[in-house]
Amino acid sequence: MKFPQTLPALAVIAIAICGCKASAPSKAENAVVNEVKHEVTIGGKDVKNPIAYTADAAKEGGEHFQHHCQICHGLDGQNTGVPFAAKMDPPVADLSVKDVQDYTDGQLKWIIENGIKPSGMPGWKGILDEEEMWNIVHYIRHLPPKGSLGAPEIFKEEAEEHEHTHDAAGHEHKDVKPHKH
Repeated sequence: MKFPQTLPALAVIAIAICGCKASAPSKAENAVVNEVKHEVTIGGKDVKNPIAYTADAAKEGGEHFQHHCQICHGLDGQNTGVPFAAKMDPPVADLSVKDVQDYTDGQLKWIIENGIKPSGMPGWKGILDEEEMWNIVHYIRHLPPKGSLGAPEIFKEEAEEHEHTHDAAGHEHKDVKPHKH
């Protein structure tokens, strides 16, 4: 009878399967990954921003940010009103957090230019010029208070359309056509 001989093998397999589950990274794992990102993966560490900070430079950077970046990072750079930001894997970065603000200006510009693979962060090389990227860095360094600019218009419109096509109980009304403002 082979059953008793296979029982230990099945027990080992069961223990291995039960022990193989994904979990959030530990503080130590996060520290190692952040160190690798800051010191190895992200280029431009020693590159200095050639554009001196002025309120006008940050304002211009903010205008480019609103055109290119707010769809994922929100108007304030802190994901305000972006419904998918926390659901992405990895989540869309809140640009006000210490981990992001600890990058040098050169590293932030490098990220804007090259993106971060395999995250959803695209590279803007060939779309934004050097001065535009450096001014976006100034904007990122001087973000407005969280929530102060509201949600991006596209997400407000989607929420309104959803409200008009669903009642309070969540029932869809197919005869109601969504509209644009």
